[in-house]
Amino acid sequence: MIPVLIVLNAGSSSLKFQVYDAPDGAEPRLVWKGLYEGLGGSAHFLVKDTGGSLLDEMTWSSGDGFGHEEALMHLVSWLSQFREERKPVAIGHRVVHGGEAFSGPVLIDEAVIQTLETLVPLAPLHQPHNLEPIRIVRRRLPGMPQVACFDTAFHQTQSEIARMFALPREMRERGVKRYGFHGLSYDYIASVLKDYDPHLAEGRVIVAHLGNGASLCALNKGASIATTMGFSALDGLPMGTRCGAVDAGVVFFMLREMKLSPEEAERILYTKSGLLGVSGLSNDMRVLRSKVETNADAKRAIDLFVYRITREIGSLVAALGGLDGLVFTGGIGENDVATRAEVIAGLAWAGLALNEAANRIGGPRISAGSGPPAWVIPTNEELVIARQTRGVLGAMPAKLAS
Repeated sequence: MIPVLIVLNAGSSSLKFQVYDAPDGAEPRLVWKGLYEGLGGSAHFLVKDTGGSLLDEMTWSSGDGFGHEEALMHLVSWLSQFREERKPVAIGHRVVHGGEAFSGPVLIDEAVIQTLETLVPLAPLHQPHNLEPIRIVRRRLPGMPQVACFDTAFHQTQSEIARMFALPREMRERGVKRYGFHGLSYDYIASVLKDYDPHLAEGRVIVAHLGNGASLCALNKGASIATTMGFSALDGLPMGTRCGAVDAGVVFFMLREMKLSPEEAERILYTKSGLLGVSGLSNDMRVLRSKVETNADAKRAIDLFVYRITREIGSLVAALGGLDGLVFTGGIGENDVATRAEVIAGLAWAGLALNEAANRIGGPRISAGSGPPAWVIPTNEELVIARQTRGVLGAMPAKLAS
């Protein structure tokens, strides 16, 4: 019997999953990956093997009431047909916010859930959806070990000063500080960078995680020194629908002059801003690139995105005291040739130069000349969750499988 770990990443109407073989003493190995989307409406399920071949697919009508709980139970049922070979022994969850309480992955119990619930106001778009499958599993599969893996934990290596706001002490004591996010992605990049460039892995690196959510992280010898996201996942770079860094006075203007409620202002900043808000068209970079020659707002949104990336990289270079290399990752970072080219062009002052041919094919090394190298490295947050889950459980998977 082969023990397997299930990795879950829940959204408001989706549930992504991956299943890993977890033999004792070896790197977790991906077996299947899939997705439930349209939950609460016309739900759709698909699962593929590691080669991308479709193994199964199913659709439910909007009247079936197929939500997260039904999806989890369907997944357990689907996996049961492979029980003669593999046995699910634990579930690892992506949880966006661990606050100050959790500096690493943790075995979930009721006290952990209660602590994580207090952090919902710090990540209102993500934390509630991360917690829902945890509660469902505790209710429906009470004997199944669960591990929470946090996007904030990786950044706890930062100094006190790097994490502070210039606010009254009592606010800091209530947890108002810079936490940083996308830590699972940065953890993965730090773990594999030595396979691409051993010298760079020991140096000063800026990783650009660019996608619908976007941030930058300054790494020194693989440890987080500074990052662009702060108290919430709203800070830093413009994103697909989030505004990124904004003067707090803008929020007061929205409340006082525009007469918006706090909930309405929050909804605008989280879901109506960023690339979508500036362009008025879409939060999808592919759509904006297709319109850039004919639509001034699409071009403006892209230009702002790139400008903020290059400007924030300058800030992180100062935090690092120099720059030895740059890594692109995330959906835009891995796939958008033009964004990478524009960012590197904006960093000529730092000695970066583009190898256009390498950039067109996605690298992995896309730089030219003797300046700092630039790399494209696909991230793998799910593998980090599988690693951390097994690390928390120790030898438990092997024991449970026996």
